[in-house]
Amino acid sequence: MDLTFTPEEEAFRQDVRAFLKDSLPPEIEAKGARAQELSKADVEQWHALLNERGWLAVTWPVEHGGTGWTAVQRHIFEEECALGNAPRIVPFGLNMLGPVVIKFGSDEQKSEILPRILDGSDWWCQGYSEPGAGSDLASLKTRAVRDGDEYVINGQKTWTTLGQHANRIFCLVRTSVDGKPQQGISFVLVDIDTPGIEMRPITLLEGSHEVNEVFFTDVRVPVANLVGEENQGWTIAKYLLTHERTNIAGVGFATRDLKKLKEITTTVRRNGKILCEDPIFAAQLIEVEADLEAMRITNLRMLQKANDGAAPGPEASMLKIKGTVIRQRISALYRMALGPHAAGVPTDGLEHDGLPIEAVTATSLYFNNRKLSIYGGSNEIQRNIISGDIFRG
Repeated sequence: MDLTFTPEEEAFRQDVRAFLKDSLPPEIEAKGARAQELSKADVEQWHALLNERGWLAVTWPVEHGGTGWTAVQRHIFEEECALGNAPRIVPFGLNMLGPVVIKFGSDEQKSEILPRILDGSDWWCQGYSEPGAGSDLASLKTRAVRDGDEYVINGQKTWTTLGQHANRIFCLVRTSVDGKPQQGISFVLVDIDTPGIEMRPITLLEGSHEVNEVFFTDVRVPVANLVGEENQGWTIAKYLLTHERTNIAGVGFATRDLKKLKEITTTVRRNGKILCEDPIFAAQLIEVEADLEAMRITNLRMLQKANDGAAPGPEASMLKIKGTVIRQRISALYRMALGPHAAGVPTDGLEHDGLPIEAVTATSLYFNNRKLSIYGGSNEIQRNIISGDIFRG
């Protein structure tokens, strides 16, 4: 089954392809093609190019500097950027905080925060998870005690993605211990250079530095940095997470990786045959391709729901589960296709050891994609959300 797009949508696709061809810096495209780590400067350069074109804030309404795109346009843009090896837009300011501020923030917060996200003045990171409060986010312990016109914050956040590049962090903090755990949480904005904040790197399995842990010791933050009402942060947290889980599906990147995998199977030979002609491997390839097509259609439905102003429901959890499973499955098949060439652990010198570049890509993808079923709320928790909604319905 294939999706059918209108002539106007196909014209938009051609516009995106032309923009990528003319504007994506070759050195950044090469890193994307080789699954190499991007520098902060790479990401900021790409964001600036998108912002100049007016294509950076794809989830924002036009009146706040967004694209105002339809759900189908957003889908096409994500897919073409992935196929063109462009960097993924860093989501924390643009796809998470931005929509939160637009919906829950004061006019002053909107006028101060949104332009600085667009022009790159601020790089935001997310302060949600804690040791002992990952998927069970309501059990978070980081405290914010009010002292006049300030909150004094103490606690720890972990798995803070790209926090080493950020100058600001949005945090869930506990402002009350009365009632249910969800009732005492607030959503607060913090400058990372505030005294009392320490960020420590966490090295991932394949050796990269992508995530961090953040420690708060008597950190003083203006009460004006509170978004929404005090003790109402759980409502904001759920709103943010539903949009995060929809974006986590990564349809475009799964499409790109599957395309590369299919190309590999037409050149690799196993037992005298081209791998794509092996019935067992071909069956696995067809299965994941069918799952991806079903997810693509579901993702479009969820994007349309968000485009109409509604926060996605348990369908976002379904997309999160299916999207991460598909991407992990593709990376596993990629390694299987390369066989012994994919056995090495990627290091700075691996490319010079006589191995094909696909081996570096396959190994990096496989190890890094282990995280997909954990972050954004583990897949086990997402299944609980789905089943709970079914029983409530």
